[in-house]
Amino acid sequence: MTATPKAYRYLDLITAAFVTVLVCSSLIGPAKITEATLPVVGTVSFSAAVLFFPLSYVFGDILTEVYGYARARRVIWAGFAGLVFAAAMSAMMLALPSASFWEQQGAYETVFGNTWRIVLASIAAYLCGELVNSFVLARMKVWQQGRHLWSRTIGSTIFGQAVDSAIFFPVAFWNSGIVPNEAILGIALTEYVIKVLIEAGLTPWTYAVVGALKRSEQEDFYDRDTDFSPFKVKA
Repeated sequence: MTATPKAYRYLDLITAAFVTVLVCSSLIGPAKITEATLPVVGTVSFSAAVLFFPLSYVFGDILTEVYGYARARRVIWAGFAGLVFAAAMSAMMLALPSASFWEQQGAYETVFGNTWRIVLASIAAYLCGELVNSFVLARMKVWQQGRHLWSRTIGSTIFGQAVDSAIFFPVAFWNSGIVPNEAILGIALTEYVIKVLIEAGLTPWTYAVVGALKRSEQEDFYDRDTDFSPFKVKA
């Protein structure tokens, strides 16, 4: 007799929030390049997406911590599908002929006309980075017997974001003519540090959400016997 899957009150809402943050930060944010002047470091430039993309890692941490790696993996693949659809839709909208009176094609291309090289780099980096982030957190939770949540949320982000940056920047910009090759490493390191610091700064919020969900869902999953294959979708 097949056991009835446990029903959760908030898993669908967290999934929707995760995919929304991911798609918005991947489509809207990269078109805006901003800069900030920091003590000691000086002026640094980065895409506006870097301020919001770490939220997807926070949601990934919450999913894995409360519901386990398998359910988080399913949500990560849902995010992957959302990104692919959004990229395909953007390409189709750009390719459609404009009305004779519509004069905003140039602006539309500026915002949504990322090259396919950048789009593919973003999708590949996201998928690999999120899966590594979830895997590291799940394993650390078992090793730590559930203690020290802060260490695994930050630790998993350090590994996940490292994989994300190591894939995205070379694939997207090496010999592209968009960013000089000699500047890629500096930009990658800047954005990597910013993402990790944002995640660390959100630790109190993560603690509050994780605690509330564990109490409400009556769930605190440990991945002791989980199949960690990244290619499965079934939870």
